Amino acid sequence: MKGRILIRNIGELAGIVPAGVLCKCGEEMSRVEALKNAWLLIKDGRIAEFGCGAEPCADEVIDADGGMVLPAFCDSHTHIVYAGSREGEFLDKINGLSYEEIAARGGGILNSADLLHNTSEDQLYRQSKARLDEMIAFGSGAIEIKSGYGLSTEDELKMLRVIRRLKENSPALIKATFLGAHAVARGMTKEAYVDKICSEMLPAIDGLADFVDVFCDEGFFTPEDTARILEAASKYGIRPKIHANELAVSGGVQVGVKYKALSVDHLERTTDAEIEALKGTGTMPTMLPGSSFFLGLPYGRAKEFIAAGLPLALASDYNPGSSPNGDMRFVMALACIRMRLTPAQAFNACTLNSACAMGVSDQAGSITVGKRANLILTHPGWNLTKIPYLYRTPFIRQVIL
Repeated sequence: MKGRILIRNIGELAGIVPAGVLCKCGEEMSRVEALKNAWLLIKDGRIAEFGCGAEPCADEVIDADGGMVLPAFCDSHTHIVYAGSREGEFLDKINGLSYEEIAARGGGILNSADLLHNTSEDQLYRQSKARLDEMIAFGSGAIEIKSGYGLSTEDELKMLRVIRRLKENSPALIKATFLGAHAVARGMTKEAYVDKICSEMLPAIDGLADFVDVFCDEGFFTPEDTARILEAASKYGIRPKIHANELAVSGGVQVGVKYKALSVDHLERTTDAEIEALKGTGTMPTMLPGSSFFLGLPYGRAKEFIAAGLPLALASDYNPGSSPNGDMRFVMALACIRMRLTPAQAFNACTLNSACAMGVSDQAGSITVGKRANLILTHPGWNLTKIPYLYRTPFIRQVIL
């Protein structure tokens, strides 16, 4: 995107944040700053100016026709690099099997690992690129993508190389996370597999991953396992992002805070101890209501986290087994309908705070001079409350990245 592009006749320019503000906490999450009857100037792909009244000159003009302009959604937790599908397990869930029971039978993550092993890197890229393009069409402009369906050094590296190709061939801002500790590989004890992650996989990453993640939860990896992996990752300067408290109160939040995790994600099951542990830290609590919706799990205590003065991010958890959907507008709607957040709170959690949860809120997530011009232009007649209320009515006229 070169030259000067003016978006004029904007009914409402929402999501304005001053430079230097990287997240919103507590009461701040209830406020969305906006301008009515505004314009916005893009220069060389960045937000150059915005305001009301006299408009600057430009090489190209987009007439918003009274529609809203918003920062594109940021999705800080996805697993979109996977092979095939797991609709057979969808039937298992309908017939009453739990996520844990499906995993114990060799399904779930292990099923995806088998499918991925037998899929070429080019095929895996094509399947993943289609999901990425779908997410962009839904309004996402910054996306974190995890490995974790390889469970061997060779296949985890294959996933990370695919994520690198997605970065190189998409206008979206993409971050890569190494999640070798997503499950224990077939034929290995957990102890041997953790050893392999620490001694073989982490040294082999060689700059392919921005973050390291561990599924610290009941039936998967313990806080002690997690600490071993994070200690090893720290030698390579890789910051953690942790799966925690999806299936049980696991101690994952506390170990994440100890190792200065950028975020702790899921949080379907938390106590007051987790809220207290997160206070005063740089760790972003991130909730994934799509998983609660699809698996029938409790929804996170979002309102209580915000009432305690904490920030909160929301993400899609787009994956084949527990949240097969990458529409952040639906995540925003679930936050309002099932978690009782206000539209403003849910919007901030899906934009600026989710950008913060993937370390890019200095580049994306708000209308701020100097940030990437990752924008949603809506059809006329929309406002912030209508977006989650009319959650299946098309509202996006154009996504600009």
